[in-house]
Amino acid sequence: MKERFLPIGTVVMLNGGKKEVMITSYCIFPTNGTVKDGKEIVNEKKMYEYGGCIYPEGMINSNLICAFNHDQIAEVLYMGYETDKQKELSKVMNDGYEKYKEKYEKEGTLE
Repeated sequence: MKERFLPIGTVVMLNGGKKEVMITSYCIFPTNGTVKDGKEIVNEKKMYEYGGCIYPEGMINSNLICAFNHDQIAEVLYMGYETDKQKELSKVMNDGYEKYKEKYEKEGTLE
């Protein structure tokens, strides 16, 4: 998948996933502990490309919100609403994402 920063509302299946995930946000900085391979990782300075919730239930519990990167998407099941503004935002984020990610993960700040 070459297109990064799919539109909000896009429904995807993640690698190894059993439940669909709907993209709800971009550039996620988890502040609580994250779970990786069933183990909690506390205060990891990591920036993710997407935030999402399980589909079709939605954000029924804040503990069920997930953060993931584009390369973790196995399949796009439904493409969200695309507009010229969304395409422009995707381009801007593509152009600057790696720079901001590196700065945040090394320094813990975007300023």
